[in-house]
Amino acid sequence: MRVDGKYNARSRMSFYTGIAIHKLMPDDTLGPEKEIHGFPDGAKINFVTWSIDGKHLSFSVRFDEENGSSSKLRVWVADVETGKARPLFQSADIYLNAVFDNFVWVDNSSLLVCTIPSSRGDPPTKPLVPSGPKIQSNEQKNVVQVRTFQDLLKDEYDEDLFDYYATSQLVLASLDGAVKEIGPPALYTSIDPSPDQKYLLISSIHRPYSFIVPCGRFPKKVEVWTSDGKFVRELCDLPLAEDIPIAFNSVRKGMRSINWRADKPSTLYWAETQDEGDARVEVSPRDIIYTQPAEPLEGEQPEILHKLDLRYGCIAWCDDSLALVYESWYKTRRTRTWVISPGAKDATPRILFDRSSEDVYSDPGSPMMRRTLAGTYVIAKVKKENDGSTYVLLNGNGATPEGNIPFLDLFDINAGSKERIWESDKEKYYESVVALMCDQNEGDLHLDQLKVLTSKESKNENTQYFIQSWPDKKACQITSFPHPYPQLASLQKEMIRYQRKDGVQLTATLYLPPGYDPSKEGPLSCLVWSYPGEFKSKDAAGQVRGSPNEFAGIGPTSPLLWLTRRFAILSGPTIPIIGEGDEEANDK
Repeated sequence: MRVDGKYNARSRMSFYTGIAIHKLMPDDTLGPEKEIHGFPDGAKINFVTWSIDGKHLSFSVRFDEENGSSSKLRVWVADVETGKARPLFQSADIYLNAVFDNFVWVDNSSLLVCTIPSSRGDPPTKPLVPSGPKIQSNEQKNVVQVRTFQDLLKDEYDEDLFDYYATSQLVLASLDGAVKEIGPPALYTSIDPSPDQKYLLISSIHRPYSFIVPCGRFPKKVEVWTSDGKFVRELCDLPLAEDIPIAFNSVRKGMRSINWRADKPSTLYWAETQDEGDARVEVSPRDIIYTQPAEPLEGEQPEILHKLDLRYGCIAWCDDSLALVYESWYKTRRTRTWVISPGAKDATPRILFDRSSEDVYSDPGSPMMRRTLAGTYVIAKVKKENDGSTYVLLNGNGATPEGNIPFLDLFDINAGSKERIWESDKEKYYESVVALMCDQNEGDLHLDQLKVLTSKESKNENTQYFIQSWPDKKACQITSFPHPYPQLASLQKEMIRYQRKDGVQLTATLYLPPGYDPSKEGPLSCLVWSYPGEFKSKDAAGQVRGSPNEFAGIGPTSPLLWLTRRFAILSGPTIPIIGEGDEEANDK
């Protein structure tokens, strides 16, 4: 982690200079642009967030002072109907602390904000002389390898600086101006309201710190509070985790991945390792997923939701009859997806997909999620007329030997059959499904009323967005963004294929400057931009990733900037390091 002390936020933050809103009309066109106004000229905007009901926006604002210094971040809100923006806090002395979490809507009229404590004072000064010798003690019986990390704390002065900049005071602020401090100042890393807005899941870190592992392994406390700041219970207080084994898939001991169920008002779930976090230990099950109400009855124990033999990844929730559980194992590149029925204790979990994570050609896609009225996201179920089956939408990259051809499949979760209901253009364009646009109401979606947001681009045409509607699959363009760098609009792009000496089929993307004519300019200097990748098989290493029709996006650190200097760019040539069987690629 790197902290910018001027802003009291993560360093190297980009920013927006303005916000505009378009209403999506019934005919799938965009209404007139409404510009958010009221913030200072030269404002730098970050962390734009919608309220749950979509009637307000919240965001942070900073700007350069007249003396050339930069201001700290303040929280602003805007009324979507009028477009008028204003500071959330009436006091100009309340600043945002965005080192970890920043702010979140608790309900439609109030936000929970991480603020800089008003009593903080000046930053600590570095001692002119050391307070004593630097002592490191290893009292563990076993030698534990630790990976090399960047940006670690180095001494006691760094610890004091970390405390100074990362400590927040949580403030509950209403749109009507009411302000209430809740909880003591602490290093809060996550603030997460329950879907029913009655509870808060609060995570924080505390001393003792470490000079050999990053802050994500510092002692961590997770608590449940009421939404107005009253302590309910402590879920865990994990000790410093300097002993996580270096083996892939090793994790921290104790509770991890603690979250709210997206389909329930206030139910928690988490995973606990059964192998002491050491991936080298053979044990079954390896992980257990538990669930429990935010405020359980006296004596009510956590309920086992599912047991896994690989390492737990995440859960996509739908309802009591359907959830998808993901697990994986890096050493074998195995990934599995389970179908479970969270509300039916007698239902037997079953494996839906069991495949290699390296085999992109076999990737079935991910379920599309729909937004609930509580602001959470759950798996979208789809109904077909006169059909009682349970369908979900699988949105995939569609990797093929010719390049990615994204798709949308209607998938029968019980039968395992699928129907391709949409696919990207294969010849000139690269299209993909971005989000559902027909989830305004609760309940299952109807296939003949399906509406999705798609993107469309080509080698030389920048991304535009469309609304695609069923049953006729009519596409209505809703954006007309200008080309971001017209000087390079006619650059030349080609996917090339070649074979390594060991027979592995490889690919790369070749970019040539606009108007390049080899007969006139001759050979060009070529910049090769790549990084090795690890694979378990030659077949996986040779699979094509990406599309020849994707737009050539150029960022501030992109190698494509060298096209302006008449360089050829060979981007992403595959450099596979293959470790088959029990071999590890890094050992070769």
